[in-house]
Amino acid sequence: MSGERLGIAIVGMGGAVATTAIAGMELLKRGLVDTTGLPLAGVKGAGLVDYGALTFAGWDLYDDDLAKAARTHGVLTEPQLQAVEPVLSKLRPWPAVSNRNFCRNVLGSSSKTLSGLRAQVAAIHQDLERFQREQQVERLVMINCASTERAVDLTLPLFATPDAFETAIDANAPELSPAMLYAYAAVSRGLPFANFTPSIAADVPALMELARRKGAPVAGKDGKTGQTLLKTVLAPALRDRALHVSGWYSTNILGNRDGEALEDPASKAAKLDTKAAALDSILGYKVQDHVVQIQYYRPRGDNKEAWDNIDVLGFLGQPMQLKLNFLCKDSILAAPLVVELARTLDLAKRRGERGIIESLGCFFKAPMTQDGRTPEHAMPEQQRRLMQWLGAGSVRPVVGKERLRG
Repeated sequence: MSGERLGIAIVGMGGAVATTAIAGMELLKRGLVDTTGLPLAGVKGAGLVDYGALTFAGWDLYDDDLAKAARTHGVLTEPQLQAVEPVLSKLRPWPAVSNRNFCRNVLGSSSKTLSGLRAQVAAIHQDLERFQREQQVERLVMINCASTERAVDLTLPLFATPDAFETAIDANAPELSPAMLYAYAAVSRGLPFANFTPSIAADVPALMELARRKGAPVAGKDGKTGQTLLKTVLAPALRDRALHVSGWYSTNILGNRDGEALEDPASKAAKLDTKAAALDSILGYKVQDHVVQIQYYRPRGDNKEAWDNIDVLGFLGQPMQLKLNFLCKDSILAAPLVVELARTLDLAKRRGERGIIESLGCFFKAPMTQDGRTPEHAMPEQQRRLMQWLGAGSVRPVVGKERLRG
């Protein structure tokens, strides 16, 4: 795939995850870091686009250039920041679509001032067309890395079909969130879309159907990075050794912008829902005392701490405990997954796949499935399915440049 360029449009471009991903790819291009932490770096012959072919742009409610944003987030070391500052300082997010009713604690001021949801979608399309034209990228992928929005009732009629969703846009329905509008803007043009957040986006029934109709590969939701990653590794082992989990207490403290957004109870509820979903599914029974907590703790910044206490019963009813303390940089775990999602969704598009790509479930806390059935959560099985998918199918050649379709 050398010689081609893939454009990645990120919702939440100025956040810690996106700035880390963009800076990381620039450092990799310069030979200043290696591919440690990039899960698919060792995959050869699958047709994935080269890391050096990735070009970034996107939207944010904060209009700081990415050098300033990266310095604020404090993820990069000072030598790393100095090495890429000339490039990052030239990158500034576009004004974002926003709605305070869905995310109350994110107070940036760089938002689109257009009245009407249809005009906002049109503005997103214009941003994408300008990005593709000015950067001369062959193809585009959109990834949502914005702050967590509150949940909505997906049983409402306006979410049922593409026609109903179109009517809701024209009627400026208050139930339509920014994440949904970005997802609609992507899939309505046949562009691959990944939802790296717990927000409701392409998992709206109307948008899942639209993605199938328009040939847009879709994946989500909520990136599986630290605590949930380890939970979905440990739980299969406990299950397979017939150790009964009687309780699992998980708590997180973090102080970045994501943690601040989760101070809003409605946003936190959406996040906790995706973090808690996997355990019972893997074990095959309900853990009566499964507690998951998230606390915003400003001094910690992006250095998240995830602490787990696991109570298990073994042979002869003997109780035992596991205690796990994961001190990690949240964005260092998340940024590589954003990069790999872009590469794999681009591959799915070139293969002619459409709708939900279930084989990418290993990247998410709450993987989407095509027919709404319970997803596979166990990490070993998810990884096996991903590797099998990467080795299957054929990549059709790209003739000329694939442009946005109306």
